[in-house]
Amino acid sequence: MSLAQNETISGGESVSAQNGDGATHNLQGQRLGRKGQATRESILTAALRMIEGADDAPLTLSAVAREVSVTLTTLYIYFPDLGELVLAALDRVMHAADAAFVDRLRTRWPDETLGECCLAFLRAHLAFWRQHARILQMRNSHADAGDIRFLAYRNRVTIPIIELMVMQMDARTESVHTPQMHLATVLVMGFERIATVTTNPVFQRAMSDRGVEDAAGYIEDMISAEAEMMAVMITRQRRLAVH
Repeated sequence: MSLAQNETISGGESVSAQNGDGATHNLQGQRLGRKGQATRESILTAALRMIEGADDAPLTLSAVAREVSVTLTTLYIYFPDLGELVLAALDRVMHAADAAFVDRLRTRWPDETLGECCLAFLRAHLAFWRQHARILQMRNSHADAGDIRFLAYRNRVTIPIIELMVMQMDARTESVHTPQMHLATVLVMGFERIATVTTNPVFQRAMSDRGVEDAAGYIEDMISAEAEMMAVMITRQRRLAVH
């Protein structure tokens, strides 16, 4: 049986990470009081400001410590290395992902406007990536380099999106070994790759070198092609679900 049109899709956890409201203890196991919470918050805020600011200088713990006017010793109480600081900053960023684009998947897209819904979702996803490109690129570069923490993080925030895409196909998510899970995984990998490539600063220079003056139009064409492929796959799986 297929889901009724416009039905709200239940399931699919939030893509935000578990500790987005802030840690309650420091690395020494001591409970953070008001001052400790404020210090940790100021470090995170400064790190995000430096990551997402106009200055593309490499992020370092010493630079963050200078920005917040704390010693490296103090910073290490909260974040033992740069990776942990970036992961905490990612938590903060990913809390905005649900409202930015993921929630669009939670309501079943009507068959008659499926293509438009796919395109709107992909545009919202790309807009989120453009807003947070540098930290998301950092996440992927650390994961691709084999940092298990970032690999686990990327999986944790991607799996709920895959599951919601499966539910758009009127299928279940009890097992990862289903055609729908495989198709949804391929779809998510596709639009994640488009966002990764097109928000890379090297991409704009490459487009210019190739004589592509309308880079925005080129990106829109790729997004439209992805939306068309997504709509075709969802439609086919919905029809199979009826039988």
